[in-house]
Amino acid sequence: MAETGRCDNPMCSCDPCTCGQCACGAARLGGLERRVMEILWTHGGDELTARNVADVLPDYAYTTVATVLDRLVHKGIVRRRMVDRSVRFAPLGSQGAYAAVLMREALSEGRDSATALTQFVGSLSAEEAAVLRASMEDRRGR
Repeated sequence: MAETGRCDNPMCSCDPCTCGQCACGAARLGGLERRVMEILWTHGGDELTARNVADVLPDYAYTTVATVLDRLVHKGIVRRRMVDRSVRFAPLGSQGAYAAVLMREALSEGRDSATALTQFVGSLSAEEAAVLRASMEDRRGR
């Protein structure tokens, strides 16, 4: 946890964070949940109604989409806010932040995180490796 009372997890929804090992936003997503999250992330944090999301997913009933959004709220990945007489939803973090939380969780679960990291780095493209290298150098400079 950072000294500011907020932990280093970019999707932490605790204020102040009281988690020993923060797992906010680390819930696994099913297929439809992933599609709903991609819609929310694509809208850059703008608040959408369940109807807005359902309109992008015409193969699913409005009630199914509304249920999925409610589940995502309970998983701590989406926030819900009442505006006038409509409920609006927005992601609690970016898609990148979500991926980072899952990666951190996967590394903390394994007994051999060094091997996992080595294999992960070995699977990166040259461009991805350059981004990782620059990020590591930036972190050292702090």
